[in-house]
Amino acid sequence: MERSLRGARVATYVYFVLCGTLMGAWVVHIPAAEERVGISHATLGGLLVLLGLGAFVGMQVAGPLTDRLGARVVVPTTAVLCGASLVLPGLAPDPWTLAGALLVFGACNGGLDVSMNAHAVHVEKAYGRPVMSGFHATFSVGGVLAALVAAGATSAGVSPVATMAAIGGGSIVIALASVRALMPAAPVAEETDATRTAGDVKHASPAVARPGMAGRVWLLAVLALMVMLCEGAANDWSALHLRDVLGASTSTAAFAYGTFAAAMTAGRLLADRLVARFGSMAVLRHGATTAAVGITLVALGPWMWTAFTGWALFGLGLAGGVPQLLSAAGNADPAAAGANVSRVAGLGYVGMLAGPAVIGWLTHLVDLNHTFILLTLLCVTTAVGARVLRTEPDRTPHGETAGVGH
Repeated sequence: MERSLRGARVATYVYFVLCGTLMGAWVVHIPAAEERVGISHATLGGLLVLLGLGAFVGMQVAGPLTDRLGARVVVPTTAVLCGASLVLPGLAPDPWTLAGALLVFGACNGGLDVSMNAHAVHVEKAYGRPVMSGFHATFSVGGVLAALVAAGATSAGVSPVATMAAIGGGSIVIALASVRALMPAAPVAEETDATRTAGDVKHASPAVARPGMAGRVWLLAVLALMVMLCEGAANDWSALHLRDVLGASTSTAAFAYGTFAAAMTAGRLLADRLVARFGSMAVLRHGATTAAVGITLVALGPWMWTAFTGWALFGLGLAGGVPQLLSAAGNADPAAAGANVSRVAGLGYVGMLAGPAVIGWLTHLVDLNHTFILLTLLCVTTAVGARVLRTEPDRTPHGETAGVGH
């Protein structure tokens, strides 16, 4: 059992890397697609909204399907579909076909995102200790791999379509090879009966739905929206802040996002240990507070070093938020883990897409750096709202775990 559980964990890492690699392969080829199709930045922005819309729809479909069919069916299926659809944006000859290609690719990627997170929830529950943040860190690793492969292929004169087809094809092979290691569908009903027979209240299985659970899941979703809105704003505006507000060169400004992303990846690699020791509520609360301090430094600091420090603190503080919210949603009712994760991830994705647009709109009213005060307020609100994680049964600090341990 221990060997199969380790295999399931490794397979989950593999699918997270694949998801990050496939999305990253599209992102690094956006300029080439824009030039080939002949569209403006504004038109491209509208088409990218369709990518997000497709992802949202895919999440809402894949979540319930994962609960019904099991992750062993849905995760590899969506991974194969995502790998196959990656090449579609690269083949699109005009804006209309590009729009359709992005809708399809977004839906497949969103389905993979939710189903693999639902599987990660079950793996984490079986381990009896936090492992979710580590999975999300490997998603970032996938993005780095995509950038390295694309850079090497471009320097070698390989066309974007060929590169995307190769990455997609390789992902399909890896996804199919990893299927057998995935965990089978959890026998929730049997666990519930056994738990009731044992009568152990302290270690009762969270498969038993508790009153108000649906409302709690939506609270988690709102928190995810705020956290991912902050993340989306950093993705699109960090480099522009250094260039336009502090007068940095373009090359120097690029390090602003790099600092944020590196700090977030490092934070996710550390977050599981912190959750095991202090609990998920503490990690979300103190992380959001750290992020609030960081983005306030960015908003009000007049020097370059305050900006880099602020973006680093912002990324470090946000790092553990989304993994803990998704884990809490999945553990709220394991029988509906996929559906609950899809709600939290879906609303969070809306925030990710809305963040850059909201900041852009606010720049019509105030200077760019002052718009970041909104992010400070969202982080403070998240810190206050972190108490929703207080009732999470699988987040007992100092190594005490509910459920099965190893």
